[in-house]
Amino acid sequence: MKKKMMMLLMVICLGVVTTTSFAAASNVTYDHRALVIDGKRRVLVSGSIHYPRSTPEYDFSDRKDLVKFVKLVGEAGLYVHLRIGPYVCAEWNYGGFPLWLHFIPGIKFRTDNEPFKDEMKRFTTYIVDLMKKNDLYASQGGPIILSQIENEYGNIDSAYGSAGKSYIKWAANMAVSLDTGVPWVMCQQSDAPAPIINTCNGFYCDQFTPNSNQSPKLWTENWSGWFTSFGGKIPYRPVEDLAFAVARFYQRGGSMQNYYMYHGGTNFDRTSGGPFITTTYDYDAPIDEYGIIRQPKWGHLKDVHKAIKLCEAAMVATDPTYPSLGANLEATVYKTQSGLCSAFLANTDTHSDATVKFNGNSYHLPAWSVSILPDCKNVVLNTAKINSMAMLPKFIPQSLKYNLDSSGDIQSTWSWFREPVGISKTQAFVKSGLLEQINTTADKSDYLWYSSSITIKGDEPYLQNGSQTVLHIQSLGHGLHVFINGKLAATRYSPTGDHKISVDIPATLNTGNNAIDLLSLTVGLANYGAFFDLAGAGVTGPASFRSSNGGLTLDLSSQSWTYQVGLKGEDLDLASGGSSNWDSSAFPKNQPLTWYKTSFSAPDGNDPLALDFTGMGKGEAWVNGQSIGRYWPTLSSPSGGCSDHCDYRGPYKSDKCLKNCGKPPQQLYHVPRSWVKPSGNVLVVFEEIGGNPTKISIATKQVGSMCSHVSETHPAPVDMWDTDQTDKKLGPMLLLECPAPHQVISSIKFASFGTPQGSCGSYTHGKCRSFQALPIVKKACVGARSCKIGVSIDTFGDPCSGVKKSLAVEAICG
Repeated sequence: MKKKMMMLLMVICLGVVTTTSFAAASNVTYDHRALVIDGKRRVLVSGSIHYPRSTPEYDFSDRKDLVKFVKLVGEAGLYVHLRIGPYVCAEWNYGGFPLWLHFIPGIKFRTDNEPFKDEMKRFTTYIVDLMKKNDLYASQGGPIILSQIENEYGNIDSAYGSAGKSYIKWAANMAVSLDTGVPWVMCQQSDAPAPIINTCNGFYCDQFTPNSNQSPKLWTENWSGWFTSFGGKIPYRPVEDLAFAVARFYQRGGSMQNYYMYHGGTNFDRTSGGPFITTTYDYDAPIDEYGIIRQPKWGHLKDVHKAIKLCEAAMVATDPTYPSLGANLEATVYKTQSGLCSAFLANTDTHSDATVKFNGNSYHLPAWSVSILPDCKNVVLNTAKINSMAMLPKFIPQSLKYNLDSSGDIQSTWSWFREPVGISKTQAFVKSGLLEQINTTADKSDYLWYSSSITIKGDEPYLQNGSQTVLHIQSLGHGLHVFINGKLAATRYSPTGDHKISVDIPATLNTGNNAIDLLSLTVGLANYGAFFDLAGAGVTGPASFRSSNGGLTLDLSSQSWTYQVGLKGEDLDLASGGSSNWDSSAFPKNQPLTWYKTSFSAPDGNDPLALDFTGMGKGEAWVNGQSIGRYWPTLSSPSGGCSDHCDYRGPYKSDKCLKNCGKPPQQLYHVPRSWVKPSGNVLVVFEEIGGNPTKISIATKQVGSMCSHVSETHPAPVDMWDTDQTDKKLGPMLLLECPAPHQVISSIKFASFGTPQGSCGSYTHGKCRSFQALPIVKKACVGARSCKIGVSIDTFGDPCSGVKKSLAVEAICG
């Protein structure tokens, strides 16, 4: 039981929220306004981290040690929202379910089905008991203040009819009966029964209303970006829009929101779902795949959180009121009889800025922005005006540092193994007809061989000229390699649509026996949708030989086929780098179904590492026996539809802001530093379609330039807010700080005060500029780890009277 359950544990999601240290047990309840912790309403901010998609610098028991992770979160002074599921979606293979669940007799997933409910209760109870055993619930003095059962079932429950309704009631009652001492939630479940809190997921949740006037308004998934698919463009979400969504949610009475994701990480091994989800799960999150903060997204959201926390006392003390400001304008006021007052001013117009009157003062509101006023008078932050600096990360190519012999030939450092075409394992079996792949492999491998043969006399009616024919095959996907008489005849993938494949292959057959070998493959299993667990794969037919004019055929679908689950190299455990089957002679390049092995030394330092698979086709790679995931640098996205600048104004959706058109979505693959040694690292690659492994290189990820662009109309930095000095007119400041403690600002690449244009890395001077900007910035910043400069004519003089000016700076740390 424990082994099976740990397979599910890998994909429990956690949201961490800022708090203080833990000691005695806490009482967690809720009312209509907020979660209530030890009698106090709390405004909370949370971020999702999938711990198996991240790697620590120590052993996390294959990244699945949930107890250790929760304890670490508590030690950091954070709360935990434990989203148990057990269905999690998360673009994770099979939605987080293990395949063995599918084979339980009579089971039907996520409905009023006794076998499924038995397993769901068993798993949920196991997790709850595991947390209780380690005193991890707040009621025991631990950090867990909230738990979730099921996940986004309301999006698809209509497909399950009345059985879906009764299932949700059962799931709610089962969860509550486990007596965790903390509230339970269901996301996207408008009919969640009390005392379950129904919550919102989406790009925006300001208009969401809980189904009970006794429940607080919670946002369990604020999508900070979007996932990427092989063959797809890369989505990103501008931070101005994300900040707008966050501020609007709290403005409209929200009390807790969670970023999905705050750190996305990497789909190591074969864990990515979809199908066709990339190995990177970066998600344009505030902390990137490699653990580097993404600026200005991370910093601007941090400022938003601070601004909202300045309003917390008023927000939790009362319900909001909404004074009228006009069309597409909205004021929200939290005011108590004791004199506390905080306000939010929003302009929801997608194009036009506005100037509004509020409490006798005038406020400028850019389109699609929110201004936050902790004292109902002074603006501490506007979501469209970024004070946080930007950083431009870059990958620095490095040598793999092969252990070369005296010849100096890189090829001499590689050994190889040719994967046999067709059946090569003793565990192969024969069946009549074509079998669905997932039911046959149980997802133990991406690969399934279908092998058969036919005998040709030369007078068959489906042949032309005694040997010419067309092989027709239909597959449910996701990929197919067709071999006729041991030679590759066709390769097809289906990354879009319903993933089905239909192929017609001209073939020349020999008199006598002809071998037909089909290698079918999956690229991650479905993870979302009604009955997603029933989505099939593989060659289910029809399969036939046809005459080229479409007339007579020979059906192959019902004849005997020999099946082999997985590859010979997998059975030989080639991924570990061991085995005596490696060959070092006659190095093959650009050959399909080939395993390669080499050793390398890691680059010096602690910068994050990535392998660049340019030159390779498609496959999977391992470093020191650890799978870094599937690679596919040859599948490019469609051209067109991308732009260097995406207007943050107006509703965001996953295809609004795209980059990397006409290019592969992923060429660089994360190798955790904790997986490598200074030297003697073993790299193993299984190349599926053909490539040249000697072109594989390694890169370190470093921060290049850092930039900031602040105008005269920006509020002062949030950290400068002082409630005792709110009458002082604090001016805008440009702040720069090197990311590493040992670094200092070594040079200023650009500085301009006036009307500079462009973005970080490509600033240009405008018609209006102060020639004093560069020397002033150099004097203030060079040689220091951080610096701040007032953005005003008092600092730089006035190069153009009557024009709104700004300061743009690009700096280098060293």
